[in-house]
Parts: sequence; C-alpha cells; structure tokens
Amino acid sequence: MFSQITRAARSKASMKYVGTKSLAMRLQTSSRAMSVLALPPTPKEHAKPGFEPYFVGTYINNQVLKSDSKQWIDVKDPATDVVIAKVPESTNEELDAAIQSAADAFETFKKVPLIKRNEIVFKYIELLKANKDRLAAIIVSEQGKSWSAAVADVYRGIQCAEHATQVTKETETVGMELSTDVETLTVREPIGVVSSIQPFNFPVMIPLWTIPYIIATGNTTVMKPSEQCPSTGAILADLAREAGVPAGVINIVHGTHNTVNTLISDPRVRAVTFVGGNNAGKYVYDVATKHRKRVQINLGAKNHTIIMPDADKASVLKAVVSGGFSSTGQVCLSTDILLLVGEAKKFIPDIIETVKGLQAKPGFEDGTFGPVVHKASKERLEAVIADAEAKGAKVHVDGRVHNKPTDPLYKDGYFIGPTFVEGVKPGMRCVDEELFGPMITSMEIGSLDEAIDYVNKNEFGNSVALFTKSGAAANYFQRNVNIGQVGVNTIVPIGHANHGFTSNKASFLGDLHFYGPSAFKLLTEPKTIITSWRGIDYN
Repeated sequence: MFSQITRAARSKASMKYVGTKSLAMRLQTSSRAMSVLALPPTPKEHAKPGFEPYFVGTYINNQVLKSDSKQWIDVKDPATDVVIAKVPESTNEELDAAIQSAADAFETFKKVPLIKRNEIVFKYIELLKANKDRLAAIIVSEQGKSWSAAVADVYRGIQCAEHATQVTKETETVGMELSTDVETLTVREPIGVVSSIQPFNFPVMIPLWTIPYIIATGNTTVMKPSEQCPSTGAILADLAREAGVPAGVINIVHGTHNTVNTLISDPRVRAVTFVGGNNAGKYVYDVATKHRKRVQINLGAKNHTIIMPDADKASVLKAVVSGGFSSTGQVCLSTDILLLVGEAKKFIPDIIETVKGLQAKPGFEDGTFGPVVHKASKERLEAVIADAEAKGAKVHVDGRVHNKPTDPLYKDGYFIGPTFVEGVKPGMRCVDEELFGPMITSMEIGSLDEAIDYVNKNEFGNSVALFTKSGAAANYFQRNVNIGQVGVNTIVPIGHANHGFTSNKASFLGDLHFYGPSAFKLLTEPKTIITSWRGIDYN
C-alpha cells in the first residue's frame, strides 16, 4: 500500500511538531484555519468524463474540514479511470492538531461511564444500518466493488460494532477477598490515543474493526484511510458524532509517508493498528515497537484450498466462485490456488465452465465482481498471467481478453475478467505471489499429507480450506495444518466478530489480533488494586 514508505526520510519518523497546538485550540473555538467542507456526495452511477471532483475532508474535533495542503492526490473511479475526488497530504500542522485533539479528548472521554459509552455504540449501530446504501455507494465509486460486495463490506463492519457492545463482559472487574478485610481488584482501563492505518480493499469494514471498540473502551483515535478510497472515513466519523461521540474522539487525516511516519512515532499515540502490504507493514511494526507502542499488523497471504477426490462437486464450484472472485479477489482471505489431490483433477472441466460463466461488470451494475482498484493492479495481473503462460501453465480462461465490459464508457476501466490457470508450479509469479485479483489457479498434488506439508511450509498463515466428505480426513487435516484460520467444506473461513481474526505466521505481526476478544485487551490495560481495612475501627 505504501510501496515507497521505506524510502521516506527516517528522520521524520521521530519528528515532534511544536507550535501547532494553537490550531487544535482554534478548531475547538471554531476559529478555523481550514474551511468547513461538506461530506462527500452519494454517487448513483459511475463517473463520466467531465465529472467535477470533490475534495475529501480532514475530520478534526467533529468537523469536516478542507486541508490547507498544497499536495493533493487524485482518486479515480476504477470503472472509468475518471478523477472523482482529491485527497490531501495532510500538513504537519493538521497532523499535530488531529493527534492533540485526540489526546485532549481522551482526558475527558475515559471518564465517561462505560454504560453511557455503550449506549453510544448501540446508537452508532442504528446509524450505520440506516446509512448502509450511502456507504456502499461510495465504496463502489472509489474502490470498484460490485454493489452486493459493497453492502456486505458494510454489514461485516456492523457485526464488529455489535460485538463491541460486549464491553461490559470483556472488561469487567475481577476481584477476590485475600483475607479478612483485605481484597484485591483487577480493573481494565483505556490506554489513550490509537492510530489506525487502513487499506483500500474494505473501506468500511476495516475501520469498524477499531472505531466501535475505541468508543466502547473509552479511547480516542486518529485514522488514516487509504488514499485510493478515502471518503468513507469522514462519514463513519460523522455518524459517530451523530450517535453522541464527543469532539476529538475520532479524527481522520490523509496522506502517505509523512502521515504514516507521524502516526507511528508520535509520543502521544499509545497503539498502532495497520492492515496492508508486507513491506509497509513490517516497517510500521519496526518503527512503532521501537517507540514502545502496542502494535497489531495484518499483512499479506497465500490462501490454499485442498480438494480431495471425494469432495462434493457443487460445494467445490461454489467455493471457486466465492473464494476466488468475491470482491474482485482483493481480499486477504481470497483463495487463489487449488491443490487438487490425486483424482480431484476430475473437477477441472467443471471449474473451467464455472469460471467462463462469470462476468466482470461495473460495480453499479452488480455483476459477479467489479474492476480492480487501480491501473497498476490491472497491469500487474496481466503480467502474472503472461508469466504463467510463458512457463508452461494452461490459461483456460483468460481475463486479459474475455468477460469484460464492452460499453465504451468503461474502455479505460481497470477490468480483468475471470481467470483460471491450470498446472501452476513454484517459480511462477501466480504461485509465489499473492494475486489480489479475480484469478484462481490449480496445482496437482499426490496426497493429503503432501498438501498439508506444502501449506505448512508456505510463509503465510491467513487461511486454508479442505473439501472432502471424509470426517477422518477433515479431522486429520485440521489437527495437522499450521494456519490460523481453517475451513472444512467452507471457503474464506473467517469467524464471526465474536471470534476475532486469527491469522498467523508472516500474515500477522503483534500479540493481539483484530476485533473479537483481543480488541478489548489491546485497547485496555489492567490495573490491580489491593485494599486493606484490617484493624481499622470504622468509628
């Protein structure tokens, strides 16, 4: 996501801005250095040439503001390649104001009773549901997803918000009587300002991995959406304001290297969450931990699906569609490689016909999937297909030329049609790299043991799935595979929000995972209190 981040000036990572607290103070008194800006419009169709771009707002102290930045990044509609918005590189003064706003708000918000904070989360859930179409429309316009996938993005985030209401249980005080008139209590208290750096692929769900939990636990945040689809951030923040979140609790900034470096190194920030690419994630982890912050990082993946000869054909074909092509394959849990055990290669003709029946369409037309997020992704996937073909794999369904929109409006859109490649092997880019696009591959393998060994030796550990009718094989598989999220006859095995995201190996850095029970532990710290009244006369 931040491919150049390691080349950013490292001295900026420890920069401490001075003399800019006055901006936060001016914002609080409504004497603003930045002009008030409207929230982004709700699109109903893809942008055509001549579209007038809107400015993406910074969000500080419950106000949507236009940045004073001299540097603005184009946001394009992936279906048409038309510029639809301008997102700023937030200035140093704005970054400092956002962090100071969060730090100031924490001092009062942490004292708001837990029950009151939970009431706000319940109201927030109502508002998210009421605004699902508004949020989905922006996802389709800026990120490119099909309409149904965009709505699913919103609802998956709402599940996390609903789980955040379990804060009363997950942070309850634990106590015991040590001896007569002596007791001990362990309470959990909020930690402070949390920075959250988010990717392009789920611009509502992933922010909601943190926002509801931050509200419920009494923390505050400064968030940086992806510069490729940034507009949902301010809407999510403003809905929180409408739900009753005080000014300064949720702040949104934008940008690339300087913004990230500030959010991961500023001493006022206590914890950092990041979802994105491997190189950037490792950099964020190294810098943030060096500055003694709590860190959780979700990175890349290579998700394998093992198909046994006795697998149910209908289940396999359904898995191919949902696992390989949902959300255009731009999902860190997408299946992009099938391991066909022995005679399971018999499924290939049906897989080919199934993939041929899929169609890439503009998101507002709600086909199987939409375009990829930007032109560079399209060009990379085309190169990956060409690499596999040149090295001997069979490209049965070629998304470079088939099943793409024919309307001239979409001729410059970032469309890759559904793609299926058979007979892949290590050394091909489609095997060695995470694909992150509407492409699925297959490799023949001798036995279940060989398949498990192959998966276990892969560096990543996001998810794996097995399709079989054998309970014994399934039991053996789930006991011996070393992957954090395991599916049996189900694809994309991500648990309900109650369980959290449990990836492992090179797919995760940190100690506490996203959402679920781990979220409450990440955002609070224990305090033990021992009280003695022994020998003290109450008179």
